[in-house]
Amino acid sequence: MPKPIEYSREALRTLRRMDRKTAARIIAKVEQLAADPASLVNNLQRLKGEETMMRLRVGDWRVLYEDGLVLAVFRIAPRGSAYD
Repeated sequence: MPKPIEYSREALRTLRRMDRKTAARIIAKVEQLAADPASLVNNLQRLKGEETMMRLRVGDWRVLYEDGLVLAVFRIAPRGSAYD
């Protein structure tokens, strides 16, 4: 059973502003992560300086999230500006 997913207001705003194909790809990867985290292990990395924050790589986009009882997506950003 997949974990529930919560998107922050900022993440939802970013998804609405990007093209539909990219947004659908990111949503599919987040849902895949919630269902089976081991399938995306090559694209996951813990953020330095943060105990619970992780990042998911989806092409040139980065999804910053926290994994607990709920998969909480905080930010979706292009590679260059994701960590500002």
